[in-house]
Amino acid sequence: MHPRILVIVVMLALSALACQRAGPQDVTQAITPEETPRVEPGGSAAVAAGKQLSGGQCRGTDKPKLGTSPMRPEDFRFIIPYGAMIGGHVTPIDHQYFSPAVFHSPRDAYDVVAMANATIVGITSRTNSRGTEYRLVFSMSCTLFYYYDLLTSLAPDIQKAYDAQRINIPVEEGQLIGRIGGQTLDFAVWDMDVRLGFIVPEHYAGESWKIHTADPLDYYTDEFRAFILSRYVRTAEPVSGKIDYDIDGRAAGNWFEEGTDGYGGGGVGSEYYRGHLSLSYDAFDPSSIVFSVGSYPGLDERASPSNWPMMFLMQFGVKGNSPDPKDISVDTGLVRYELVQKDWADAAGNYWGRMTLITGVLAKNHEDRLWGTALVQMLADRRLKAEVFPGKAAQQVTGFSEQAVVYER
Repeated sequence: MHPRILVIVVMLALSALACQRAGPQDVTQAITPEETPRVEPGGSAAVAAGKQLSGGQCRGTDKPKLGTSPMRPEDFRFIIPYGAMIGGHVTPIDHQYFSPAVFHSPRDAYDVVAMANATIVGITSRTNSRGTEYRLVFSMSCTLFYYYDLLTSLAPDIQKAYDAQRINIPVEEGQLIGRIGGQTLDFAVWDMDVRLGFIVPEHYAGESWKIHTADPLDYYTDEFRAFILSRYVRTAEPVSGKIDYDIDGRAAGNWFEEGTDGYGGGGVGSEYYRGHLSLSYDAFDPSSIVFSVGSYPGLDERASPSNWPMMFLMQFGVKGNSPDPKDISVDTGLVRYELVQKDWADAAGNYWGRMTLITGVLAKNHEDRLWGTALVQMLADRRLKAEVFPGKAAQQVTGFSEQAVVYER
């Protein structure tokens, strides 16, 4: 592996591995179409969704502002926007990352506090070789939530309530929630009145909050917003990032292997992502196309947590950065994408390893480092056929084989 790819992988490898689950359906309070609550007279779909997400513990519909950073200013360097794609995160990621001042710090190195007055309505934990990590959902009302993930410990009072299975915990802005170290802090805001532009929202039933992912800047106090913008590295609008690139009748956006039940299928357990495909855009520099695939022939047998650098070779740049997926339709016919190594640079062209705060990040394709060729063809407005040929240049690939996969949405 080229040294630069290894450096990039190290940055988020531990965090991304920590986020691998037994499958998206295992997360607390997932909504399935059968479980979606009816809207009662005087209620609304947004409130009903919020009540389901909170296990009936939310109250009201107010949307107060978040005013406090979850980490001290000196404890984190910058914020990775919504929409990154790495390894098993094949589709654009639905959370931001607070990148710590020292990425490889000891566990519990940094305090994590509440961003606003809220009620903790969900805590889930998972244990790996490094210890136990925690995911917390905060309800500000039935229409506004935020969450953290990858905390390496809970504050004593929160831990006590969690151990007693009392998960309805009022917290005040600035109150210690827990600690984190050795990895990034996951964070997102969910507004139940927001519905993103995914063509088939039902495909995300196993992670029901995803379609309600909202721009955090819209929910910050003016003072906090001004501060947090100083830690943003993305300059293209929306500067908080974007995860929904679907265009009906075009190749752009997320696709799921036909017959695998959308986002939740296509693999076994933590490998649910195997049936995912995304033709989207770089989180830092959205002018750059990203081909992101959950199953890459020839690498699959090496793509496991025990060999994690190989596991993250599932996202590629496109040679020539063309054709744009938003321009590919049924009428386009067969498209050949040559898949190349990509990384990032600052405005002067210097390599950026995602460890320092800069602005105006540029995606950089290394077109002399070819990983293979992907064939893509729209079969219908919501059906797409694709196949990856590792190590092959475009002129060496004449058409699909029996290994081609049909995707839908």
